[in-house]
Amino acid sequence: MPNKNLTLISHTLCPFVQRAAIVLIEKDVPFERIDVDLSAKPDWFLTMSPTGKVPLLKVRQENGEDAVLFESMVICEYLNETQGGAPMYPDDALLRARQRSWIEFAAPIFADAWQFLNATDPTVAKTKRAAFRGKLEHIEAELGSGPYFSGTEFGVVDAVYAPLLRYFDIIDPAVSRQVFGDLPRVLAWCKVLAARESVKAAVSEDYAERFKNHLSQQSALLAF
Repeated sequence: MPNKNLTLISHTLCPFVQRAAIVLIEKDVPFERIDVDLSAKPDWFLTMSPTGKVPLLKVRQENGEDAVLFESMVICEYLNETQGGAPMYPDDALLRARQRSWIEFAAPIFADAWQFLNATDPTVAKTKRAAFRGKLEHIEAELGSGPYFSGTEFGVVDAVYAPLLRYFDIIDPAVSRQVFGDLPRVLAWCKVLAARESVKAAVSEDYAERFKNHLSQQSALLAF
């Protein structure tokens, strides 16, 4: 049953919402999820969100009042610190800091990937694909024997990248092969993340179709 103590304010396609949803599912925490139409943001949402973005996490406090958290990583950190289940960062301070460094690296890699996926101009698509591929090569050099980013334990860093890598299971496989070719560690990581129950459960069953419709509406090259 949904937990009224935790409410995730969401959008069906937002990868940043998925980060928070994955952590909630990994922690086995019941929560309520409310999707918002970001093209027609309701007043109550704009009142709650100072940035006008999702995700938001509404937390019911002991006094009955709600506190609202925004920004996906703030929400993930809060959930990791306050909810049960296995910790999603290593105990070692240096390893924890290294994972957080690679989480920061997710921001520019997301930007390159998103601009590539949504590109309407072939030159932009080629440039952004090359930039994305270059960043994946850095990750390839960092990954070990796996199966997850830092070994055998699924962590926040995996939850951060899983929504991004999901896109490449949806688009034309030939395009994905061009991007991920000769990156065996990244490819293996993609496969194990795609099979993770929390990653699968973080989106609706029609997510792939919704994303394809989004590309079509944007007139993206990858939609044709």
